[in-house]
Amino acid sequence: MKKIFVLSAVLSAFSLQAQFTITVQAPADFKDQDAILYTLNGSKDIIFTKEQSKNNIWTFKYPQNYVGMMKMYFPSTNNTFNFISENKNVSIRLDTQGNKIKDVIYQDEANNLMSKQQEGSQKKELILPALTQIKEYYKDNTDFGKALKTEISRLSGGGNEINQTDHPFIYYYNTNYSKFLSADPSKKVSQDEIINFIDKSNDMLESSSLLRPLLVAYLNSGGNTNVAGSVDKLLDQLKVETPRGQTVLSELIDIFDVYEMADLKKKYLDQAKNLKCTINDRLASTLKSNANVQIGAAFPNYKFQSAVNTTAKSIYDVKADKKIVIFWSSTCSHCETELPKLLEKYNDLKAKNVQVIGLSLDVDKESYSKRITAFPWINDSELRGWNSSYSETYNIHATPTYFILDANNKIINKPDHVADVLEFFKLK
Repeated sequence: MKKIFVLSAVLSAFSLQAQFTITVQAPADFKDQDAILYTLNGSKDIIFTKEQSKNNIWTFKYPQNYVGMMKMYFPSTNNTFNFISENKNVSIRLDTQGNKIKDVIYQDEANNLMSKQQEGSQKKELILPALTQIKEYYKDNTDFGKALKTEISRLSGGGNEINQTDHPFIYYYNTNYSKFLSADPSKKVSQDEIINFIDKSNDMLESSSLLRPLLVAYLNSGGNTNVAGSVDKLLDQLKVETPRGQTVLSELIDIFDVYEMADLKKKYLDQAKNLKCTINDRLASTLKSNANVQIGAAFPNYKFQSAVNTTAKSIYDVKADKKIVIFWSSTCSHCETELPKLLEKYNDLKAKNVQVIGLSLDVDKESYSKRITAFPWINDSELRGWNSSYSETYNIHATPTYFILDANNKIINKPDHVADVLEFFKLK
């Protein structure tokens, strides 16, 4: 009995050691009460929990080890910011104005250091080339010439070395970003180097935000002639049945979706569907969101938040022979081009008992409200941008995205452009 007690005590002590706390403080006039904490898996934000403020302080207790990127989202005011965890307490203070975050002050050592490193890297990448060009027009013995020389020297330096033991995530992120994603053409790496890194890297790869850009870099390094061959080579080494292989497969399916590479998306989505092993959460979410919007599937219902031009409470409550569902945004240039063409034919669509439903991925209420005054169809928005609940449900990667539903809310067509919508209804 004594041995069991000792083991229990050791496990309890480990659990306490693994837990860390995230504390965020905002000014008294910041109106949002709720905050949502996200972790990261590849390029996908994963909701951990939601907390309410106490005296404008949000406290999250994380019960296990986590090293990597995290995100805080305030849904009522649509504010968001990123930070890192090195499995130690995180302390952040927000500077706000008019319910918008002006500045994020990182008060713990790891985030303060990461913030300074990021700022230095941006200046080195964006400002240093410009300063180097400007220097040619100023003599070194002038005050401005001396200042330029000093700043160029400072930005050209290697910066502070990160101790891997003290700051494992910062070391991991900076080292591998510099090696694999640097804009410096002299640092080009081969496909085999990228494959070996993805294969051998520890779990920080999934939580680092590096995986998606690394896969894009890998595909670009192989050229456009045999993308499938490059993907097969990568997945063969990773073993697609493993958790890492499945996460990479999920990311690749999403990449092919974003870049409208339909044949490649279908090939690897079919491969994912045919796996006989246990599917990890990352790939399962990709399979589910794609299954939601395949031709012939019942379009998942959506309960309207504050819809205009209708008394219906949800998409399913809208009665019509056909429905056109559009995901759009007032800041989307393609939407600005395409939606007026739909507006021209709106009366013809109504005559065919076709209802149009616009779901906006806007953030700014004023911009959204102003734009929908021109659209007589049903309009609704959560005003949360890409944090909107429907972006994942309906596998939305770009705006505008169109779906055509029948009277029973089954998907019968997924047009690429407004011209395809009008052609479907013989209105072109």
